[in-house]
Amino acid sequence: MNWLTLFGLVAVTAMLVCYALEARSHWFILGFAFACGLGSAYGFLQGAWPFGVVEAIWALVAGRRWFLVRLWTRGCRF
Repeated sequence: MNWLTLFGLVAVTAMLVCYALEARSHWFILGFAFACGLGSAYGFLQGAWPFGVVEAIWALVAGRRWFLVRLWTRGCRF
């Protein structure tokens, strides 16, 4: 197993764990966004740019969701 494969394994495992625990804390949503960013980097480094693009979009969606949930928990209602 080379370093790139290990990096991808860690990124995808972190995504899975954070996604499973999202309901417990908004920090897991942020962790999921960060892990998606790592997954995107892995996709681009591996040469699978469509995977990298999709993971980057997921990172943005999760980051936005973290921001909105954080606002909601602080009492800012839309």
